[in-house]
Amino acid sequence: MAMRPDVLFPFFADVTSLNGVGNRVREALGRAMGTRIKDLLLTPPSNLIDRSYRPNIAGARQGEVCTFTVTVGQHSVPESRRKPYKIKVYDNTGDMTLVFFQARADYLKRVLPEGSNRLISGKIEFYGPNIQMTHPDYILDPRKNEDLPLYETQYPLTQGLSQKVARKALVQANQKINDLPEWLDRSLLERQDWRSFNESLRRMHQPEHPVDVKAESPPRMRLAYDEILAKQLALALVRESTRKRKGSALEADGKYVEDVLKGAPFPPTGAQSRAVKEIIADLASPYRMSRLLQGDVGAGKTFVAAQIAAYAAEAGVQIALMAPTEILARQHAQTMSEFLEPAGLTVEALTGRDKGKPRAALMNGLREGYIDVIIGTHALFQDAVEFKNLGLVIIDEQHRFGVHDRMRLAQKGKKPDLLVMTATPIPRTLALTAYGDLDISKLDEKPAGRKPIDTRILPLQRLDNIIDAVGRTINDGNQVYWVCPLVEDSDLIDLSSVEERHRALQAHFGSRVGLVHGRLSPQEKDMMTERFKSGDLDVLVATTVIEVGVDAPNATVIVIEHAERFGLAQLHQLRGRVGRGDKQSSCLLLYKGPLSVNGKARLEIMRQTEDGFVIAEKDWELRGSGDLLGSRQSGLPKFTLADMDKHKSLLETAHQDARIIIEKDPGLKTERGQALQVLLYLFEQDWGIELMRAG
Repeated sequence: MAMRPDVLFPFFADVTSLNGVGNRVREALGRAMGTRIKDLLLTPPSNLIDRSYRPNIAGARQGEVCTFTVTVGQHSVPESRRKPYKIKVYDNTGDMTLVFFQARADYLKRVLPEGSNRLISGKIEFYGPNIQMTHPDYILDPRKNEDLPLYETQYPLTQGLSQKVARKALVQANQKINDLPEWLDRSLLERQDWRSFNESLRRMHQPEHPVDVKAESPPRMRLAYDEILAKQLALALVRESTRKRKGSALEADGKYVEDVLKGAPFPPTGAQSRAVKEIIADLASPYRMSRLLQGDVGAGKTFVAAQIAAYAAEAGVQIALMAPTEILARQHAQTMSEFLEPAGLTVEALTGRDKGKPRAALMNGLREGYIDVIIGTHALFQDAVEFKNLGLVIIDEQHRFGVHDRMRLAQKGKKPDLLVMTATPIPRTLALTAYGDLDISKLDEKPAGRKPIDTRILPLQRLDNIIDAVGRTINDGNQVYWVCPLVEDSDLIDLSSVEERHRALQAHFGSRVGLVHGRLSPQEKDMMTERFKSGDLDVLVATTVIEVGVDAPNATVIVIEHAERFGLAQLHQLRGRVGRGDKQSSCLLLYKGPLSVNGKARLEIMRQTEDGFVIAEKDWELRGSGDLLGSRQSGLPKFTLADMDKHKSLLETAHQDARIIIEKDPGLKTERGQALQVLLYLFEQDWGIELMRAG
């Protein structure tokens, strides 16, 4: 294990090394920010109170935080503790009342003796002509003016932690740390007008102006850049260590690929041919491939994967394709078999449901090398599964796996090449955060002959007309998806649940209405989707479990209830379930009014375009990165200082910077390289250093 540099020891010290922080406060700080000095320092203020406004009493404004120098007048002591204690204070323009509840008279007489001058700061309230301040935040002797913070930062709190304690801990934390070596390029610092790391931290926590705490301020931009650069640098080191580990150059004449193309029911699109060319160039090089194939909905990723598998098989290696669910694994197996049959390749599926003799036969086929392409869930990567010569790993729907999973999978063969696929178009910025260690190929064209999907936005009140339209679709011999947001009826939220909708549609159309949702067992889900695919059902009522992978070419209509509740990327995925054949298809987005301006704009985008990359960028602009991909995007890193909506311009710079650093100084040995190692340790991205040393 590499050692953390000494200069960082104060950053990693426990908060109990601060005055006034015992175990109880430590526990509270731990819940709010963390238990190490660096956790406090790397938490940006959540708000700021500006105490620089110093009017006279007559000039005070309602609801403002004001700071006054006043003379203390008469105390009005209440007859019972339940009534407020009031003190008149005045200056040469007028007077106001300070109000205290549950007050101790002896304390107030000591702090605010009649006739003394005091500096007071707090929020002003008007009651008729009277001005008052309830429980001033600060009461000071005017000679101690410097004890009053002009700009008071506020932090995330939790039970047992007050702003006063949090601020005191942060002021001390700033005094405890050492100056760190400069890891940023001098020209970047000058161009952006950024100070050093320590100075930026100090300015963020002890601002000289309210702007200093804003996400767009130079101190905050500098710190956000440091955090982003640390993650991009770690990803660049992963990429470098993968590339450095020589793979085997896969060489083939491309005859199998030709066979696949001749046997295919349609010609490849320009984007597919381009992607195949890029991937084959990677496979033929002596370095290990790490590439992301990002496809729009229906752009034909599987056809690209089939051509790549054919090339790799001709070069003499086995191919493993991993899918996130059993349904998807079996579907891929069927499609890949059809594509690869003309090249005479053996394709099998291995999932959790294969038991006993059939499973043993599959295992044997892999070990002996009879199986060219194996498709399965992560069951493929259990220790018991052995390959004769695994040379290419393909992972589908990668956002369900993080960088560390990718690294683990790549250890399963003799340094296999890695192709990662996703049908979720994501904005370039997010692609860099999640996949900075991969090269990216894009499929942004639809296969020829696909008709545009007619998308309409309708209010839920028109449900009867929509049910009639569904009836007409069924009479024409086509099928319908009907998507709802919830599984069961709930008193709390007024959303139609799938079960309720399933009952209503069954009453209307009889038993040929199926139901599928996340609470069913994998076998039940498989059975239901299989029945729909084979034409045994007319309507499939579902939650978003159908978002990825149910492929029924005869489905021409998808109805999505409460469309305003879904993200655009998700609506786009769902819409992609129809329009997969050559028939005209429709998508009906039902909303419950009234729609917000933003809600209306979002649904309107769905009507205007079918380009998933455009939709993803727009969704980002309207909803922000937090909501964009939903909680299941486990592959995305968490940031504390960087806000991907405000700092996305920095990501591209950091990505380029990280790649240039690794090209020029792969061992991080130069003076700047040493400083960058400090950066990686500080942001706990030092697994990148471990890889660099292991490589």
